[in-house]
Amino acid sequence: MKATLLAIFTCALALLTGCDKPAATNTTTTANPTPAPKTRGLIGVSLLTLDNPFFKVIGDNITAEAAKQGYETLVVSGDKDVAKQGNQIKDFIVKKVAAIVLSPCDSKSIIPVIQEANAAGIPVFTVDIPCNEPGVKIVTQVATDNYGGGKEAGRAMIEALGEAGGPIAVLHFKQAESCLLRVKGFREVIDAYNATSKARIEIVTELEGGGAKDLGYKAAEDALQAHADLRGIFAINDPTALGARAALEKAGKTKIILVGFDGQPEGKQAIKDGKIYADPIQFPEKMGVQIVEAIIRHSKGESLPPQMLIPTSLYRQADAQKDPQLK
Repeated sequence: MKATLLAIFTCALALLTGCDKPAATNTTTTANPTPAPKTRGLIGVSLLTLDNPFFKVIGDNITAEAAKQGYETLVVSGDKDVAKQGNQIKDFIVKKVAAIVLSPCDSKSIIPVIQEANAAGIPVFTVDIPCNEPGVKIVTQVATDNYGGGKEAGRAMIEALGEAGGPIAVLHFKQAESCLLRVKGFREVIDAYNATSKARIEIVTELEGGGAKDLGYKAAEDALQAHADLRGIFAINDPTALGARAALEKAGKTKIILVGFDGQPEGKQAIKDGKIYADPIQFPEKMGVQIVEAIIRHSKGESLPPQMLIPTSLYRQADAQKDPQLK
């Protein structure tokens, strides 16, 4: 009886005091979580190829620097395929990215899709490979001074061949405007040398090296078969140069002078080992940082120059021997 009266009393007291409500300790489970901080937007990045370590360094530095500035990034590989890169840009437009960064697979063929981005009001920037074609709006181009680097490569070839001169080959990648600039600078220096020197350096063949090891190997093989007296090769990047070096070794022609372009770790190591004479080296990490800085400046309404060029630096065996990053 006492127990029954106590239960009735307890229940009545709960009704009067509101003690039938959930305990305060449970209220935290229904509290709204702190909202995640909003980003400043997404930067869409389509690079020529991520198979080449040079472009991967650019992409990684864009991602890191953009994160510091509050942006997300989407970095994809164009795989040297204009149609694929075009679809990537269309996807960026659908995603309404804050900015698009390109190293065009083909500067002419990519025009229509850049115009689509222009029409959508999305700022377009180019890195390493320019698009200087009429009818497109590029905020700015951040790149190596490829023309100046080509001139450095020409001077390196003259230095290496000495007074004897001789026939040389160029392993090109004509699809990329940056490589057109390299070869233009290289040829101008060689032509100027020939105009004043008794020893001529003759470019006897210019072959497609594809910017890759396997194609560089094949191009060097073809050059050797057509010109047994070859004394030098200028390859437009390190992968091409390394492929050419493998072909020279197979043919027992290791005394042929090889000048590359890039300064990737594998290329630098080959210079230290005496397999490549020299490289005008690029600074892809600087490109990645500067392109993000350009996006920030543009977002603040600043006017930017049409291009921002980063000079190369000629890297020889003596430089490689002092390089702490090499074996």
